[in-house]
Amino acid sequence: MKKLTNNRVAMFCLWTLGILYALAILADVISPYAYQDEDRNYSYCPPTAIEWIDHGRLVHPFVYGRTLTFDATHRRVYRKNRQQIYPLRFLEKGRLFTVDAPGRLYIWGADARGRDLFSRIWYGARISLSIGIVGVLISFVLGLLIGGIAGYYGGWIDGVLMRLCEMFMMVPGFYLMLALRSAVPENFNSVQVYASVVIILALIGWASLARIIRGMTLSLRERDFVLAAKTLGVPDLVIIIRHILPQTISFSLATLMLTISSYILAEAGLSVVGLGIQDPIPSWGNLLSDAMGIVPVIFAPWILLPGLFIFIAVVCFNVVGDALRDALDPLVKD
Repeated sequence: MKKLTNNRVAMFCLWTLGILYALAILADVISPYAYQDEDRNYSYCPPTAIEWIDHGRLVHPFVYGRTLTFDATHRRVYRKNRQQIYPLRFLEKGRLFTVDAPGRLYIWGADARGRDLFSRIWYGARISLSIGIVGVLISFVLGLLIGGIAGYYGGWIDGVLMRLCEMFMMVPGFYLMLALRSAVPENFNSVQVYASVVIILALIGWASLARIIRGMTLSLRERDFVLAAKTLGVPDLVIIIRHILPQTISFSLATLMLTISSYILAEAGLSVVGLGIQDPIPSWGNLLSDAMGIVPVIFAPWILLPGLFIFIAVVCFNVVGDALRDALDPLVKD
């Protein structure tokens, strides 16, 4: 812990991840609108400026109404309507802040259907960040158990389990995801799609961990404390879970943190191509699907914001994973 806390970059990233997860959990409170709330009259509306001064006086924060016009190239142009003033409402209707209809508050702009991007990013964080955690926990348990059993017993059990691992590892991960996702029925609801994406990610991630744990178990099974447990008649599964696998925890924790970032990217990749979480349920991946064309990006660059949050989360998980690996490795000196 001392090594980890002395790493300022890692602690900054850890705090950043904590803030992201806290905001995702509190999405219902901090978001001005529900994720499906839309007004197509405000398609690709730019970020709304919050005003504090009216006629030279400091007043309660408010936003102006917007009037939609088109320029000579038929580009949408939103102009302030200073005759329409909508005060910010705080702690009303279970939300931290919002404005009364027909006013609209777009802190980070709107998407193609006039939905608040700020709200959808934090609702989408629930999906993207939780899929990484849940998926990696499933693959973590599978990898530890299968690798531990293969290394402990050896022989034909080891051979069968390692050939199974190699079957999963020989196919490139993204293509394996596409193949597995294509087997999922199209009529699944959002919960079923979420569960299927988690299972797919877990299936592609356990094999590499299992092979490494198997190698560590091959050496650990010859240690004196394992031989003593066998002599006392402790069951094999108990020896694997209670005596051998805890010895691999330093490597496993670092691998777990580094794998979460790859799962976040995998979910984003599936969702961008339309095979992951489906609209209107938001995830950072399907929010980026609006940015697949150059024209929307040029005229509404704020739709790239979900990609920024994916980048931040992935970098933070990688930095924390590297710091954990260094902190838990006894060969690394201070």
